[in-house]
Amino acid sequence: MRFVRNNCDANWANTKVLLGARSVGDYAEPMLNRFLNVFSASKPGPLPEPDDKLALAALMVRVAKSDHHYDLAEIKRIDRLLARIYGLGPVEAAKMRALSERIEHAAPDTDRFGHIIRETVSLEARLAALEALWEVVLSDGTSQPEELHVIDAAREAMGLSHADSDAARALAEAQ
Repeated sequence: MRFVRNNCDANWANTKVLLGARSVGDYAEPMLNRFLNVFSASKPGPLPEPDDKLALAALMVRVAKSDHHYDLAEIKRIDRLLARIYGLGPVEAAKMRALSERIEHAAPDTDRFGHIIRETVSLEARLAALEALWEVVLSDGTSQPEELHVIDAAREAMGLSHADSDAARALAEAQ
């Protein structure tokens, strides 16, 4: 046992020499502080109450995530759709999508977003919203049952028919 202690003491002495006679604490404390700061970083502020724009953006994110494969093609499509629909630049569209990702994660169900859209925008705007949702579904080349389920729930919450959905899908496929 004494041998191990002496060996440790010798290693410690060598370490001090290599560190220029500074203690390990001089190096460990700043690293520990940085590590602790990661976990004590300020939490993001409360989420805004979604309006019709954020509701549509959150629905787009929900549709894209519903198949458990939220890929770059879907993210880019959402950003382009937000830019086109709301006249945003690329950075503003990406920020809106990022905020809508947080809102989508916090929201309990799809109906809430659909009802916001139904209550605040015209029939024409709701049809355009449904078309945008179809564009997101089709952006990765396939439509999964989970995505179709979210589209159908959103369609119903927005007060649109199956025929409206079929027409919106056809328009999205033509894009």
